[in-house]
Amino acid sequence: MLIKKPADIRSSEITDERLYLRRREFIQIGAGLMGAAAGGLLAACGNDALNAAPAAGGAPANAAPQTPIANVTKKMVTTTEPLNKFEEITGYNNYYEFGTSKGDPAKYAGQLKTSPWTVKIDGLCNKPGDYHLDDLVKTADLEERVYRFRCVEAWSMVIPWVGIPLAAVIKRAEPQPKATFVEMQTLLRPAEMPGLSEGGLNWPYTEGLRMDEAMNPLALLAIGLYGKTLMNQNGAPIRLVVPWKYGFKNVKSIVRIRFVDKMPRTAWNDANPGEYGFYSNVNPNVDHPRWSQATERRIPSYFKTTKTLMFNGYADQVASMYAGMDLKKYY
Repeated sequence: MLIKKPADIRSSEITDERLYLRRREFIQIGAGLMGAAAGGLLAACGNDALNAAPAAGGAPANAAPQTPIANVTKKMVTTTEPLNKFEEITGYNNYYEFGTSKGDPAKYAGQLKTSPWTVKIDGLCNKPGDYHLDDLVKTADLEERVYRFRCVEAWSMVIPWVGIPLAAVIKRAEPQPKATFVEMQTLLRPAEMPGLSEGGLNWPYTEGLRMDEAMNPLALLAIGLYGKTLMNQNGAPIRLVVPWKYGFKNVKSIVRIRFVDKMPRTAWNDANPGEYGFYSNVNPNVDHPRWSQATERRIPSYFKTTKTLMFNGYADQVASMYAGMDLKKYY
């Protein structure tokens, strides 16, 4: 897998979404011409994606404006695939606290107040506390990281996140030797999250990682994308990104990080353990009970024409953590 990690760069060199939007337009025009010549068999934007995505420049009602993120001095690019458009990334989401349709988060998340924001760090650690977001982010240098994102529903994107390594926050908290797992929780605020009234999952949304997974250099606490602060529907103001796992492991709007000595209960594994395992590593060889995981639909395409890679293409960096494990049993 291609990973570029150049020396420190100026903030002016961090990816600007406008450049990529133009690039994608040229790619799509070319694909359209080729598809027409082949009798119309071209990848097109699915109805869900079209209906979910807001108009360019649009934002949910009451949403706080995105602000540019300063002092992003590092960049990691893990794929040469084109980035998804800003509108696709912010308009096609799973965030059940705001509803179950892909467009619901963009429609309703604007009412969520994300400032001030505090993250409680507790459990089996030597430095517990309630950390203000600004203080927590100063734990490490901000980085832009271009990662593949793979949903368990067999759709995918390529996203330029901005954040800090999760490992840096863990080291700051000084977990005790018996802490073998890290549990994370999403905000629970029914007055601002209309989807909570629909039930379906055990709230607050809880996810977890084994300690070695959480310490892996790829694990990121993201605070932005395309060089600006996160939109609410993408998990503002801080979310987890673990690119070798299915998307539901990437807990959003984090308010608590807890160190524990047992595998934590997690939202989707609680709801349906036969379909959603604790590990939930991207694996084209282990199908979901209701669909194949061998291929994926790269948004905005209609069709599952992209071959799914083991660990989403990050096997070189993560496979050793699962050596000797039966990945069909521990899915």
